[in-house]
Amino acid sequence: MALNRSIPARILRVNHGGEHGAILIYSAQIFAARVRAPDLLPFLTEALSHERTHRARFRALMPDREAKPCRMMWIWAVGGGILGLVTGLLGREAILACTQAVEETVHRHLDDQIRWATGRDDALRQVIEDIRIEEMSHIRYATDNRGGAGFGWLEAVISAATEALIWLSTRGDSVRLARQLGA
Repeated sequence: MALNRSIPARILRVNHGGEHGAILIYSAQIFAARVRAPDLLPFLTEALSHERTHRARFRALMPDREAKPCRMMWIWAVGGGILGLVTGLLGREAILACTQAVEETVHRHLDDQIRWATGRDDALRQVIEDIRIEEMSHIRYATDNRGGAGFGWLEAVISAATEALIWLSTRGDSVRLARQLGA
């Protein structure tokens, strides 16, 4: 298996990077939410805890699959921090729109990864399935607690940026994997 070139290695690399970005999003949102949306602090704190655990679980699977962390970790970190701060400063609706957009985009990729890993790498599949459950709870919280239809434009921008970063981090493998599974 070539170092960091196998499908499991690329899945782990992008998922680990994404969780790192999510940690920065939630951390920055917590900072701003203290003033702009204090009612969201329990949710944001719990989501941050989930993302830290998810990152650690993906990292733990890397050595056996000869995977290394994503070379674009700095982009995940900077992008996540800026996105979290901006949406946090915009307030409650923007925070929830951000959560919904990021998690729904990621969820589609997790579904593809689970389909690929089934019967090929059941340990990886199980970790992704476990994490997907918690990610779904974030989506449900966001959709159940949004007050209006505002920030649709923000959701579209965040979804597109998340897709682009996933594509860059996998060098296009995310799209190829989805096409392969669809065939």
